[in-house]
Amino acid sequence: MTLAPDPLDTLLASARAEAWSMAETLRALHGLLPVRGDPRDAADLLTLLRMLYRIGRSDLPLARLFEGHVDALQIIGRYDDQAESVLATAADGGLFGVWNAAIPDEPLRVADTRLEGGKSFASGSGILSHALAGADTPEGHRLVLIDLAASAPEIDRDWWNVVGMERSQTHMVRWHGADPASFRTIGAPGDYAREPYFSGGALRFVACHAGGVAALFDHVRAHLVATGRTGDPHQLGRLADLYGAADAAAAAVRSTAGHWGEAGFIERVAAARLAVAAAAERALLLAQQAVGLSGMFVAHPLSAAMTDLMVYLRQPAPDAQRMRVGTAAVDAVLVPAL
Repeated sequence: MTLAPDPLDTLLASARAEAWSMAETLRALHGLLPVRGDPRDAADLLTLLRMLYRIGRSDLPLARLFEGHVDALQIIGRYDDQAESVLATAADGGLFGVWNAAIPDEPLRVADTRLEGGKSFASGSGILSHALAGADTPEGHRLVLIDLAASAPEIDRDWWNVVGMERSQTHMVRWHGADPASFRTIGAPGDYAREPYFSGGALRFVACHAGGVAALFDHVRAHLVATGRTGDPHQLGRLADLYGAADAAAAAVRSTAGHWGEAGFIERVAAARLAVAAAAERALLLAQQAVGLSGMFVAHPLSAAMTDLMVYLRQPAPDAQRMRVGTAAVDAVLVPAL
């Protein structure tokens, strides 16, 4: 029996072979999105995470932008009374993201009904059609939905001078009196950080990270096969350890997803984030040892896979996650079990 081609695999392969733009690929991925809105149960969540994992295994910058698109649409579906109109825009090709990292001394704010200030780490700058961003308003700190075509920000592209994730187009953006007609508030003050969605939502990018770990295994295995080094016992040992790291990362995401909706879920997400980061750091070292200098040439596929993962792993407040897990262990919220 011949199995039908997997639509996601086919899409990702076509995007690579035909050099689709990031926007074209994101629009195509939206058409395959298996879960619209917040997951209804653990099975829904796992289905979504598996898609993000597979995208991350293929292309981490793409996964970063698609995860942000999913995050924005979930927030809008949860809190916005005009969500149906926004979802229709996404179905017609609109691309969304969440920009919430502040620029020191330049907070995004609504002043005299106009948008002033900016955001840093604004992934998808110049690619997205709409952005959700936290802004100081007369009613408090709220999310604003910004039509980026109607109110294009000033983009500082010189700032994003990093060794990886260049294709994510993560820049600083600023507005200088944006027209009130180009943005509107979403939800109530404090909605963005409401739990379990805020901390629990981190499992989406952790799934992307786990896909990035699997990509290291894929590239090292392909390199060893192509160079005829699979008979070297030391290389076989490294490949075995790489498999272990990738498998542990995937297992951490899969196990955590099974606890969606339960008490202690956000603590489990923090633990998964730590576990996947540890697996990734181990895999990065093994990949460099296995492939050596060849993998650091820009043309080698392992080079981008390593540097993209190194940058994407640098999510904020890792020590706070460790403290959250430790506190949950003290309180018996997290107890190891098989």
